[in-house]
This record gives sequence, C-alpha cells and structure tokens, in this order.
Amino acid sequence: MRLLVLLVGFLFWNLENFFGDPDASRHWTKSRFYTKANAVAKTILWTADEQGEPPCVIGVAEVDSREVLSRLVNTTLLRKYDYGFVHFDSPDRRGIDVALLYRRNLVRPVSSRAVHVRDSSGAVMKTRDILVVVLEGEIPTTAVLVNHHPSKYGGRSSAGGREAAARTMCSIVDSLKAAGIGRIVAMGDFNDTPDAQHLKMVSDRMTDYNDPSQGTIRYEGKWERIDLVYACGMDGEVSVLEPPFLTERDNAHSGDRPLRTYSGPRYKGGVSDHRPVLFTVDHFE
Repeated sequence: MRLLVLLVGFLFWNLENFFGDPDASRHWTKSRFYTKANAVAKTILWTADEQGEPPCVIGVAEVDSREVLSRLVNTTLLRKYDYGFVHFDSPDRRGIDVALLYRRNLVRPVSSRAVHVRDSSGAVMKTRDILVVVLEGEIPTTAVLVNHHPSKYGGRSSAGGREAAARTMCSIVDSLKAAGIGRIVAMGDFNDTPDAQHLKMVSDRMTDYNDPSQGTIRYEGKWERIDLVYACGMDGEVSVLEPPFLTERDNAHSGDRPLRTYSGPRYKGGVSDHRPVLFTVDHFE
C-alpha cells in the first residue's frame, strides 16, 4: 500500500442549517443556497492552500438531504477534487443530519451505517444518528465516526441526551476494536467542552486532541470548544481553522465572531456559527 507523502487531513464542520429547498418564511432562496455552498467550497480550498492538499475526509453536520451534498460536491469548485459522500436520514426533529465527504481518488468506503442514539430505556432518541464509515485506499483501514450530539437547549434536562450519545459512540468504538479495526477518528459537534464529565468515557478509549483554549463557537463574547476530535491508532494534531472571510467584528464584545447565515430572521450571508476543525495525521500505527 502506497501511503500519502503529505499529511492526511480529517476536517469537521457544523454547517448550521444547510438546507436545499427554498423557504419563503425565512427568505431562503436558491441564490442564497449557492452563496453558502460556494463559501463552504472556498473554505475547503483555503484549507488546501494552507495545508498543501484539501482534506481527504470531511465530516459535516446540519445538512438536510443528499441533494444538498450532491450540489456541494458537483456544482462548486469542489468538483475538481472528486469528492463522494455518505449520508443517511436521521430521526432528528429538525430534519438535520450528519454526513461524510471523501476524496474518491484516495479512499473508498468499504462499509457505512448510521447508528441511532438510544435513551436509558432503549428508545430511539429524536436526534442525529452517529455516522460510521470504514475507509480504505491510500491510507490504512480507518473508521471515521461523525457526531452531532444533542444540544444544550432545555438546560440540565438535555445533559442525559449528550451522555447517551457519548455512550453510543463508545460502544461503537469498542465494537470496531473488537472487530480488529484499531485506527479510528471520532469527530463532531459534541455540544460540550472536552472537560465535561461524561466525555471522560471517550478519553479513556481514545486520545483527546482538543485544546480548550482554541474555541470553535462564541457565546456572549467568549470562545468555547465544542467541536471535538478523538482518535486512536494514529498520531497527529488538531487545529481550529480561522479563514478571515468566515468572521465579522463582534460589536457587542471585543474581537471577532463567526459570520452566520442568519442572525435571528436577518440574513447576513455567512456560513456558520462554528469554526471548522482539522485533524492532520502524519503517522498511522
């Protein structure tokens, strides 16, 4: 197997309500969709300029359909990098899902599945599934888990949902290891900082690559790290990406903040309230 000379990049980004269909109630139009899609592609190309190559694998959250992904990889400048994608519909109440993009000239999925998050009674929760894709090709066999755990909406009552999602993810990791797959990347929006008590079960199984001083979302003038990466069977580092065209001045507080698509009902033309994170790997065990 010929290994890539350049660093292998695994990127995750919550794309904040990346919907394809027009919505008159929010003035969401085809033109605004493509403005956002082109900005996502521009960010990937910016990453390629910074790293020397575009990410081999991209996990995304808050997309609503396969059609959105198809337009993203086939009608923007991303088409020259020949990305394929894996997507399953989830039981999420808002109709948002996670997905995975991969460069078809470098890797191919040999298996993929969406795993429901279940509560303590075993009932399927109305939240995002955890996407599990096993990849082979120019890298050794590697499983990628794309997560978007339940949000903090509802306060303490929602904490049990995030713990359930973490337990589900850990069960998947244990099953993969039992099946002989030791190279695993788990990335996503965990809706909690890495010091959350329930995430200790994750760091007990995988290396925690998350520097809490590097924030991915800004709340009341303070950066917080909730977009996380854990991995095993490989060595690398995680960086929070800061393309200048994805931010604006925070007029309520000092510094910059992510430039969102909407602020309440007002269209602003940005992409997301999250920064993307990039896990670069230079050695597979």
